Amino acid sequence: MNERGLRWVMAAGVAGLIVSLTGCRQTATGAAEPSGGTRTESSASALAGMAGQQSAGSAGACVFVKPDGAQKFGHVGWGFRITGTNRWVYGAVENPSGKLYTPPGGDIGAWHAEGTYTRMLSDMSRDAYYPGRSEHPYSRYRCTGSAKSDVQAARAMIREVEGRGFLVGRDPKTGKLSSWDCLDATYDVLKAYRTQRLTRAAKLSIPNVWVETLWGWSDKTLKPR
Repeated sequence: MNERGLRWVMAAGVAGLIVSLTGCRQTATGAAEPSGGTRTESSASALAGMAGQQSAGSAGACVFVKPDGAQKFGHVGWGFRITGTNRWVYGAVENPSGKLYTPPGGDIGAWHAEGTYTRMLSDMSRDAYYPGRSEHPYSRYRCTGSAKSDVQAARAMIREVEGRGFLVGRDPKTGKLSSWDCLDATYDVLKAYRTQRLTRAAKLSIPNVWVETLWGWSDKTLKPR
């Protein structure tokens, strides 16, 4: 099956399961640290653990994965390197309510933060900004180097995805099946960053399936740290 055919199968599969699918929801139990906004870290450390050890001027991107999230369809978040530094910007759209539709401006559990590569891995492994206690933390991450980058465009896209609401299913305005979910947010931010080897994510794609199409990216287990 060619790539186009695979995307049609993925979209049709999700559309057929739309009644039971809860988007990018991670089951929440109890209270946790506040989410949203930007967190910064003053200390700097060398970039480590990323495939193909890069120079200080290099660019890079990561996708963080919760394989058991969203009824095991998977959930993803993103990270990108601020070119020429050892700092990264990272975040996700968590959708803790589990609603299939939240209008623009609504609470979709969107957050982003900034810190060193080590701090990014620590925060993602602990769900440090999840608005509740997730039963399915990020447990896998895939990273790649990139000869190109556009940090300004990626930051602008972060603002866009955090304010556009959440959707998995029929768009109330157009009546068409579509999505603005965790995968759309991750893909749109990394595309704006100009990440190389970034596989296109069609609307209503299944996160766990899409993650496997990131050819040439590193693939590592993420444990709480």
